[in-house]
Amino acid sequence: MTSNAETGRPSGKRGVGVSGETPKLWLRLLFLSSAASLAGLVITSIVAGLINGSKGAFSVVFGGGLVMAFFAISLLIGHFVGRNNPSGAVGLFVATYFVKVVGFAIVLFAIGTPEWLHSRWFLIGAVVSVVLWQVAEIYGFSKARLQIYNDPEEQKGGPDVSA
Repeated sequence: MTSNAETGRPSGKRGVGVSGETPKLWLRLLFLSSAASLAGLVITSIVAGLINGSKGAFSVVFGGGLVMAFFAISLLIGHFVGRNNPSGAVGLFVATYFVKVVGFAIVLFAIGTPEWLHSRWFLIGAVVSVVLWQVAEIYGFSKARLQIYNDPEEQKGGPDVSA
């Protein structure tokens, strides 16, 4: 029987090193997601500017900027809380999500609809920002190294024989 599998790259003399968790995961996700959303908002605001002038372009930036601020708060909380209490960060995410939804709703109702806001481009900017932010977050999480087991610490002086 023959195989059509390629032999692949030969292994070298170097050993495989230990790889730990991704350092500063939340800040890395914030950078990736912000960059993706910002790139999408720049392109969308250019299109909106060509179609509806500055009113459309500013509406895209305003809608997308609100979404970016909304998501950035969560990642910053994850960064600051996750360093000391990684399991507590999830609970804080849930609590701050509620506060953010209510807070942003109050802000939007308080400022009302500005005269310059084009509602269709506002919505398009928000949707573009959400989609690109989530895609970048998923990509970032897929490349992250997360420690899921607590590695036992080595005991010095040999095995424990007291049992």
